[in-house]
Amino acid sequence: MGIEIHDHRPGYVSGSMPVAGNHQPLGILHGGANAVLAETLGSLAAFLHAGEGGNAVGLDLSCTHHRWVSSGRVTGVCTPLHESRSTATYEIAIADEAGKRTCTARLTCAIRRRA
Repeated sequence: MGIEIHDHRPGYVSGSMPVAGNHQPLGILHGGANAVLAETLGSLAAFLHAGEGGNAVGLDLSCTHHRWVSSGRVTGVCTPLHESRSTATYEIAIADEAGKRTCTARLTCAIRRRA
């Protein structure tokens, strides 16, 4: 997929991936590739929220694709909508190189903290 993480800290994760190699047959970025980027960023955010020795696993992923992209890179920014002891929900905004939003995703994860 070629995903690169740019920044990761509690409450914020960003990363990008190339469109090339992640096309669907029509030559545009595959919606599933958006989902992979979103879940990667959201899962990392949930893992950071879980803390040392904790764990996180995805429960639900929803993606709305706003516009297609046929070249360049897309960048995702993940921020929390809700973080609690047992669940965390994140919004992942994915944009093209011009800064236009191409996809909005929401990921909910189950959180397991170290006993």
